[in-house]
Amino acid sequence: MFWFTMYYFKRLYILFFIVALNIFFFSTTKVNAKSFEINNIEISKPFQNNFNKNTVIDIGFKKAFSELINTLVKSSDFKKVNKVKLNEIRGMIDSFSIKEEKFIDETYHVNLGVSFNKKKVFYYLEKKNIFPSQIIKENFLFIPIIIDEANNELKIFSNNKIYDNWNKVTKKYHLINYVLPTEDLEDLRLIKSKYETIEKYDFKEIIKKYFLDNCIISLIFKNGQEVRILSKIIIKDTVVIKNDTFTELELSNDEIESLINKLKITYEDTWKEKNQINTSIKLPLIVRVDNLRSNKLIEFENFLNQLDMISHHSIDKLNKKHTFYKIIFNGSSSNFINIMKNKNYLFDTQKKIWILK
Repeated sequence: MFWFTMYYFKRLYILFFIVALNIFFFSTTKVNAKSFEINNIEISKPFQNNFNKNTVIDIGFKKAFSELINTLVKSSDFKKVNKVKLNEIRGMIDSFSIKEEKFIDETYHVNLGVSFNKKKVFYYLEKKNIFPSQIIKENFLFIPIIIDEANNELKIFSNNKIYDNWNKVTKKYHLINYVLPTEDLEDLRLIKSKYETIEKYDFKEIIKKYFLDNCIISLIFKNGQEVRILSKIIIKDTVVIKNDTFTELELSNDEIESLINKLKITYEDTWKEKNQINTSIKLPLIVRVDNLRSNKLIEFENFLNQLDMISHHSIDKLNKKHTFYKIIFNGSSSNFINIMKNKNYLFDTQKKIWILK
């Protein structure tokens, strides 16, 4: 009986060892999670005597890096990377692929996909004293209201150029997807009844109809050629207030696109700040996972691969009962716990080695 038991545990240990190695070395999620994928970069150049395909591809690398930076970094940090050298960009690229190339009217057209190494990108930004943000796309309810103070009038749906044109102005790198409210007579009457106290009104009756955690209320006060915009950015239970003032602005068709771009930059920056990664913080953690829960083990490993706030993780050791992960987290322990809790990963943190429950 003793030898049978030893034989059983030996076989079980070998099984879990193979499973752990398979997760560590062959997980496709891990490979994908190491890179930032920037696709559909389109470049065209006249086909002349001095035509050089490599020059066109280099232009594509620059465009892809610019798109990545616009996705990761707040607008106030753009100037810190606007002089990045081509060799620096190349050094951060893992691979690239030509999706399509063609010649039309003596012009060369190419569509590129570029894969940037996450660690190298984060290291480059850290040297520039820039904290990147997690790339998290999210839906926001957006309610723009123009308050014409000269005529004591609210423009909510009709004759509201912000409402009409908001989703016509989009960029590939935008993280926020805006959901505009539908034209509802009940909502229209409710908002108009709040004209005198519009800045204090919380819009809860309207917001709850859309079942979204995030919302932006944009109050656009127009008085002659001066426009003041009060933005209430609601991210779950947090409210951020932004005030912007523009002079000599008529809200004409020519000016609307520029104004929408400026507002979207403000909102994108606020969302990025909420999801910022502090790469200067290196919190070391050891987490123990039960081998008998093999599905949980694989799911946990995959989630670690996907989380940008984890700069490194590896299997520190394993035995027939447990796998021990060494994790470097860019944030506080409470932040790690909260992120994991949102994905239903709970820990016993009473000892130096945390235990996944």
